[in-house]
Amino acid sequence: MTTGPAHGTWEPRPAARWEDAFLSGNGRHGAMVFGDPDDERVVVNHHTLVRPNGGERARPPELAAELPRLQDRLLAGQPDAAESFTDGRDLQWVQPFHPAFQTRLRRMTPDEPRGYRRTVDFTTGVVAARCEGWRSQVFVSRADDVVVQQVEASDLHICLDHRLPGAPHDLAVGHGSVLTPEGALLTLRARYPGSDRAYTGVTLVVVDGGRTTLTPPGLRVTGAESVLLLTRVIRHADEPDALALARALGDLLPDGEDPYARLLDRHIAQHRTAYERVTLDLAADAAERALPGSDLLTRPDSPACLERLFAAGRYHLLSAAGMLPPRLTGLWTGDWNTAWAGAFTNDANLNLQTASAAAAALPEVTEALAALIHGQLDDWADNARAIFGARGVVAPPHSDGESGLTYHYVYKRQDETRGERDPRTAHALAQVALFYEDFLTRTDANGHVTVVPSYSPENRPANASWGAINAAMDLSAARHALRTAADYHPERAEDRRALADRLPPHRINADGALAEWAWPGLDDTYDHRHLSHLYGVWPLDEINPYDTPDLAAAAYRALELRGAENDSAHGYLHHALVAARLRDGDRVAHALGQVLKGDFFHASLMSAHYPHRDVYNADAAHTLPAVLIEMLVQSTPDRLVLLPALPTAYPHGRLLGVRTRFGAEIDLTWSPDSATAVIRPTRSHRVELRTSSGAEPLDLVAGEDHVLTLETW
Repeated sequence: MTTGPAHGTWEPRPAARWEDAFLSGNGRHGAMVFGDPDDERVVVNHHTLVRPNGGERARPPELAAELPRLQDRLLAGQPDAAESFTDGRDLQWVQPFHPAFQTRLRRMTPDEPRGYRRTVDFTTGVVAARCEGWRSQVFVSRADDVVVQQVEASDLHICLDHRLPGAPHDLAVGHGSVLTPEGALLTLRARYPGSDRAYTGVTLVVVDGGRTTLTPPGLRVTGAESVLLLTRVIRHADEPDALALARALGDLLPDGEDPYARLLDRHIAQHRTAYERVTLDLAADAAERALPGSDLLTRPDSPACLERLFAAGRYHLLSAAGMLPPRLTGLWTGDWNTAWAGAFTNDANLNLQTASAAAAALPEVTEALAALIHGQLDDWADNARAIFGARGVVAPPHSDGESGLTYHYVYKRQDETRGERDPRTAHALAQVALFYEDFLTRTDANGHVTVVPSYSPENRPANASWGAINAAMDLSAARHALRTAADYHPERAEDRRALADRLPPHRINADGALAEWAWPGLDDTYDHRHLSHLYGVWPLDEINPYDTPDLAAAAYRALELRGAENDSAHGYLHHALVAARLRDGDRVAHALGQVLKGDFFHASLMSAHYPHRDVYNADAAHTLPAVLIEMLVQSTPDRLVLLPALPTAYPHGRLLGVRTRFGAEIDLTWSPDSATAVIRPTRSHRVELRTSSGAEPLDLVAGEDHVLTLETW
């Protein structure tokens, strides 16, 4: 009897480190469950928890008046001119993301945890652990926005503990505990040093039987059948009404029903529907599918390992996205000293993490990204005005979620997938186009408009400085933005397409590679983790093997020459995404192997930024599903590519429920000899079908399933 892929993971041992904590989240609150039955800990997170550090008061530098002089100097051949394009301020990071506190449940009669097992169920979001005489279940409700924890143990001490790694020594913390008809209410209020900002956590403790005794700042429960904890966190400036927060938690308790079961049912109705839309099955060995996650990670060549990481990646991505998209750490951290401030990093990481959202049928993630963008457009307009003297908008490289101002000096595919144009997308595109209309005013000797100054994220020419001219990514982005804005706004289409056509073409350098800067005399720096110059290949479709084969060959040469620099996970997976678009399954497999064999994943199946689990970071965990989808199914509004870059290590499999950009759902099944695709279009359309056998037209009719059988691929 065969079994399907595992939609969860498990461990036979407690987690001693918060990095190995199993995760649950609803896109607002996050929970990290670790510890052992004698001292279980749940670190509570919330997307709004960022520590004031001066960044909240910072403004973009007023540099617009100096811009023409900088442009003159760069165009005159002064490669270091941008070094002085500053207002002289010190580097100011955005406000860093941090945890709230941990709920700690200690057994007052410690015992050897016989028969211990901890699990996380991706289909429900429930993190559970049990052993003889003890059981715990935790989930974060998507329906009711509350952290829910149920524990069965005979004698417990419960408290809210702010003492987490890196917590400021002068954090002003106040605790409260009071008995209630349900059991008790615990509160924790923390005010940031030197700030009027604070956050408050409230936990309603519902006790079934037994006795509850206050032991400030916590409480002790003895003889109860079970204990239910409901927790919320808010960040605030004014004093919150803690009693009102407590009453709101009490309102979640149903009359005459099991409160845990009722809350779980309401949550599952939303979470399971989203999670189960897409499944990847690589025909893995049933015995390997049954292994604990930590054991599976020691078998990086196992299809079961890739299946589980795909499932975990979609689960964690869904759980981290709601009011905001995932941060560098998703929605979780157990340390106040979060690397790179736990920010939304817009120059690569956020785009990589959300890359699978449309195809992997997670509109919740796309909507969270839209919320971040549209909530910050006014700040982005300030950036454009202050720095460039332009209308429109300019996004910052980093954001803490509160501010979108630049002082650290595309989600259109969801519209294509749904077949509807979101007016918010149209508005944002119009603002981007306005910026380019004002900014693209300088021309070269051939009459092309130039992007000056221009920046290729975190890389620089070998013979120049950071601010350069005509970065390939900027050229691709400008062309794409202007032409897409033209599609959305026909009344301005002619002018915007004309401006896009005046941008210079990409340059092929002396090595036969797509140059990172399309300005003569700027030499490439190959050993770098970012592949921003290949933006036209992925995520755009500007450069591809079908319409632009010469540019695709140059892009492939650039990929061959690219180094890994510091071995960051996002660099390897970005490499894999580009390789998949260029139809190289072996290169996809090699890049994946660098991550799978580099010890990037914790037992939680959340990932690290560097090998050997160095620096907790969600890039690998959240990006991996996008790589696996891209190697199996690619689509544009007018093209479907099946099995473009399948590594030989996965000769059998099924990908079910993937979405396309021309409005269809696809189930794909393949074996060494054939493949079958069932296409369920939601709108009638003709697309070009691409397989290894070539190209042919494919006419799709809305509501009619179309079955393709491919003898060779």
